[in-house]
Amino acid sequence: RMLFLDRYSAEYGLEFKNNLSFKLGFDHVKQEALGSLSFKTGEEVPPIDFLYSSEFNGEIRFAPNEQFIQGRNYRTPIFNKYPVLTLNYAFGVDGLGGDYSYQKVQLHAFKRFYLSIFGNMRIEAEAGRIFADKLPYFFLKFPRANQSYIYRTGAFNMMNFMEFANDKWASVIMEHFFEGFFLNKIPLIKRLKLREVVSFKAVYGGLDDKNNPNKNPELIQFIEKESTGEPITYLLDQQPYMEASAGLYNIFKFGRVDFVQRLNYLDNPDVPELFGVKGLGVRVKVSVKF
Repeated sequence: RMLFLDRYSAEYGLEFKNNLSFKLGFDHVKQEALGSLSFKTGEEVPPIDFLYSSEFNGEIRFAPNEQFIQGRNYRTPIFNKYPVLTLNYAFGVDGLGGDYSYQKVQLHAFKRFYLSIFGNMRIEAEAGRIFADKLPYFFLKFPRANQSYIYRTGAFNMMNFMEFANDKWASVIMEHFFEGFFLNKIPLIKRLKLREVVSFKAVYGGLDDKNNPNKNPELIQFIEKESTGEPITYLLDQQPYMEASAGLYNIFKFGRVDFVQRLNYLDNPDVPELFGVKGLGVRVKVSVKF
């Protein structure tokens, strides 16, 4: 199941000395289904060949006292005690080559807290809303999933791709680094200079009936597994999706290992397994820092 994207974009950005920045842009995208994927509606009509969208978008970002390492073509932020706030807005137009009208608003906040001998904690929070009428679910919000064995801080590491569709959502990611608070008290072990890290992630959302393929046959239907006909996309209509992890980092000064536990929605098909134990929802993930 693949999507072929033909995208044309233009963007203008402006950053002031007080670390307040603006971006204005325009995107035109043509999506084409490849492989076993198709844009089929619930009606007895041929599948749609292409999805076209034209979108004006803007961003306001405020990062007071931001520090970063500047390269020739990129820069790497150095997180400090100050927050980073980002507001995004997008307006899709039924015209200029696009077929769908919609509005998207999203607010993202990041903050790192320094807790003396207890280490430090980073928190990311995000909330958003999509205002639309009969919008194909390929334009909806899918939480950032990660099905690889490399741990990603800003993703849900036990969630499958396109598992939950939303047009309104709120999420939080909390990660606490103990900086050796426990292991430094154990003789011999402290010489390894290992560091402890724990995390908790949750996302909650919903989908209006007018944008829900399960209740509107005019919409493109959720993808189904070819073998069983089961859908691979669901709604967060019961409770927030949650996962937690505990791990060690600074292994040989560059490695990290996390044991990640999925806490709910364990009855969904293809829940990640470990050692063949179905429904346990635990996975070991590693990451390497250079």
